[in-house]
Amino acid sequence: MPPPKSAPVFRSRQQTMSQADSGDNAGDLSDLVREGSAGKPAPEAGASSMLGAIGSSICGSNQVLVQRACRDVFWLVVFLLHLLVFGAALALFGLNRFRQADRFNIGRYANLTAEPWGTPAGSPDPAPAPPPPSVYRSEDPSVPASELTETYWKFYGAAGGVGTALAWAWLAAVAWRKDGGKVVMRTAVHSLTAYLAVVSVLCFWGKHFFWGVALAVGAALHFLYVMSVLDRFPFTMLVLQKAVRMVWELPDVMRIAYAFVLVMLCWMALWSFGVSGIVAFGIPNGGQWWLLLIFSVSLFWTGAVLSNTVHVIVSGMVFLVLIHGGPAAATMPPKPLLKSLQYAVTTSFGSICYGSLFTAAIRTLRWEIRGIRSKIGSNECLLCCIDFLFHIVETLVRFFNKYAYVQIAVNGRSFNRSARDAWELFQSTGIEALVAYDCSGAILLMSTILGGLITGTCTGVWTYFNQSDKAIMVGSTSMLMGMILVGLTVVVVESAVTSIYICYAEDPLLIQRWDPEFFEQLSEALHERLQYRSARARQILNGRLDHLPHTSSI
Repeated sequence: MPPPKSAPVFRSRQQTMSQADSGDNAGDLSDLVREGSAGKPAPEAGASSMLGAIGSSICGSNQVLVQRACRDVFWLVVFLLHLLVFGAALALFGLNRFRQADRFNIGRYANLTAEPWGTPAGSPDPAPAPPPPSVYRSEDPSVPASELTETYWKFYGAAGGVGTALAWAWLAAVAWRKDGGKVVMRTAVHSLTAYLAVVSVLCFWGKHFFWGVALAVGAALHFLYVMSVLDRFPFTMLVLQKAVRMVWELPDVMRIAYAFVLVMLCWMALWSFGVSGIVAFGIPNGGQWWLLLIFSVSLFWTGAVLSNTVHVIVSGMVFLVLIHGGPAAATMPPKPLLKSLQYAVTTSFGSICYGSLFTAAIRTLRWEIRGIRSKIGSNECLLCCIDFLFHIVETLVRFFNKYAYVQIAVNGRSFNRSARDAWELFQSTGIEALVAYDCSGAILLMSTILGGLITGTCTGVWTYFNQSDKAIMVGSTSMLMGMILVGLTVVVVESAVTSIYICYAEDPLLIQRWDPEFFEQLSEALHERLQYRSARARQILNGRLDHLPHTSSI
């Protein structure tokens, strides 16, 4: 029988966890355990003792309120300082060319970068080169309108509008009907390769060969990845459909996503203002691209922090719904959404800032390596190299994974501690085999990338017909804006997926009570994956033994 069907194994783990290592919460969880199990039948009380304590720790209780300590405060301070410094720099660059070119005379510093390196000492000074077309003195009356901040700011305003419309449309389509998410996600999977190819052709047509090649390679890699995991799509779509159903039952979490999109738009208004000033400000030797790269990394981190804040809020809500048996259950605590929001933006915000720096890159690298590894076959040399990279990434995943955000919402621990606890929970229960087989995160990322591509294409085409030399620059940064805005709504479904897996690992009876048919499907899939891993391990071991030199018997 598969492990998840052995309920006592999970309960013994939960009872052990409830008695051990309570130092991260300033409160005695044993009181909450007794309170959560009082008045329930014996099997239900035994199975939900740990989870009842967790639920009370999320939203508090009328009798006992678990106080959480702030975690990863250093990264919270770093993030806030980053916002302050980059916000001031964006305002400076934007105002420098707002209605008046080079208001603060920054052009003199840009001209220094154009001075050739390696000029021998004592050599005569070369004749001064004419300034670039976009570098003018503030008193020059002949400044063209194309070199001011407001010329490019309207393009970024359009990008924000398109990205917001796509984000809200995606979430509305998912919530419109219970199978709406399935249709939307299938469309994203099948459309992304074609869209990348079309945009690549447009780049070649516009004589932007580097971007054309990059997008063509991206289309090829995406096609190969989809082909390598095609057999996993039925199970992935099943999990996504159930996650969408969970979101569909919680309209409040969708309102949270809408609200955070508006918060992100406020920061993007300042960001696009500053970036418009950089685009209008001609800096020699590729200085514009370097500045745009730095500010794009800043925007990505800010967007990831807001997205993962939504992740923590939704995870706490989904966990509570599964623990108490439904959003309308009589045992649900009052105002759970506000309490989850309070924890996410106060005590857990430092952990969110820390995890947002590394998690996305490590997850993407892991998906690619897993897809390649599953299709290598019997090439021992290539398999050895991929296994080396795979084990490095798996070590990083142990400390940086998206399931940490569920543990942060549930227990309020630090990010690394939460990531390690989640991964050890999956390893000890065998759920890691099921998590590795699931491609829901990759499919949701495809939806995010498709939203960004549509935003970048719309903005880039408009810019091309007005300022053709800046089309790629504006289009690529607009694509990032679109991805972040769409990602703020996509993360709602991803949070439901991660919470379902954590709950299934903690206590499978929670999933069985919520959806018995889904519980049976998960159990069957887990049993198949464990059998497959065991057979593959025997096959690899036998293959390596066959290559050992045979020794004659003595």
